[in-house]
Amino acid sequence: MTYTQQNFDHLLGTAGFSDTLLKNHFTLYQGYVTNTNKLMDTLMQMLKESKAGTPEFAELKRRFGWEFNGMRMHELYFGNMTKGGKTLALHSPLAKALIEQFGSLENWETAFKAVGTMRGIGWVVLSYDKVGKKFFNLWINEHDVGHLVGTTPLLIMDVFEHAYMVDYGLKKADYIAAFFKAIDWNLAEKRFGE
Repeated sequence: MTYTQQNFDHLLGTAGFSDTLLKNHFTLYQGYVTNTNKLMDTLMQMLKESKAGTPEFAELKRRFGWEFNGMRMHELYFGNMTKGGKTLALHSPLAKALIEQFGSLENWETAFKAVGTMRGIGWVVLSYDKVGKKFFNLWINEHDVGHLVGTTPLLIMDVFEHAYMVDYGLKKADYIAAFFKAIDWNLAEKRFGE
């Protein structure tokens, strides 16, 4: 199976995100898709050639997590954005559950944004543990490090520099404010219900 780059051109024209920034970001995402496919092919070829026990195979296998997660995280990130945003209804199951754990949606938002403004690069993910029925605002420093096994990513925000530097320079908080205006809460609700 070969992964195909998803088209997120519908996000062009989103307030707070220049088309230049988005097109550059789409190109970066395309690289993750391309590299995921190349690594899958190379690893399968190495298996056929009985090279699975080699250091080269091991390093490519480690690299695969970076490329695959980079691809998938970008799909989740772009997927939970829409022009104009969609609000989270206070009566929705997701809103009620967030309020129950955090006391209010404002408290959750403050906590999520605080993670996003931490020094460093990476991802901020609202993740849900269905077993423990708990939400976590995760900091994922690298694509392949920091995920909580078994949790479902509901809302993803890219805080690598490429996600905001073209438009915002060092003003990460301004980018985060723009991101919040572009969230598709309907999709987050769908992810929560799955």
